[in-house]
Amino acid sequence: MSSLRHDLQSARRQDPAARSSIEVALLYPGLHAVWMHRVAHAMWRRGLRFPARALSQFSRWFTGIEIHPGARIGPGLFIDHGMGVVIGETAEIGADVMMYHGVTLGGTSLAKGKRHPTIGDRVTIGAGAKILGPIEVGSDCRVGANAVVVRPVPPNSVVVGVPGQVISRPKSRPSGVQPDLNGSHMPDLVATSLASLTQRLDRLETSLGGTPVLTSLRPSAEGVWSGEDFSI
Repeated sequence: MSSLRHDLQSARRQDPAARSSIEVALLYPGLHAVWMHRVAHAMWRRGLRFPARALSQFSRWFTGIEIHPGARIGPGLFIDHGMGVVIGETAEIGADVMMYHGVTLGGTSLAKGKRHPTIGDRVTIGAGAKILGPIEVGSDCRVGANAVVVRPVPPNSVVVGVPGQVISRPKSRPSGVQPDLNGSHMPDLVATSLASLTQRLDRLETSLGGTPVLTSLRPSAEGVWSGEDFSI
């Protein structure tokens, strides 16, 4: 019962659109999926495998969220929107994790045993992200939207891109602070690397007495391209 209450409180805390506990309890499919999973998981652990799978399939039909009854989920998981989320059998999720629609915690092997990810506490997983294989994502991490994570991620890191590139944070997130959800602050590692390369080429060409040719082949400080006729 305490886990169910924790789930409800987490949903209210992490969704600014939530107006009341009654609204969240009755109308949030992400919460319904987690609650039905807790019942299915209890049945699974008691050896009632077929009824557990039947309940998980009903939950999938009812909410659009597929959670295998064997997955282990800590208190406070909040799945916002939720449609298209898939959580595999051997996945493990810590406390107070926030997950958006289209997320997959999947496997990369047909072998029996541990084949799905382990997610630490207070992790935020953006829409469409894929975390694949028996890897561990440490606590207080943030996985960017549409990232594909296939290797372990240390605690207090940011992961972006395909395949996921890991960026360590200079400071730990203080306890009790809401997750940072502003996608505009996610780093673009490819753009940063290319910008560094063009700057080095500019300096090299200038030192040789030439005119930098790459100056026009970049966006403005506001990130807007101009002067080119791109066909779209």
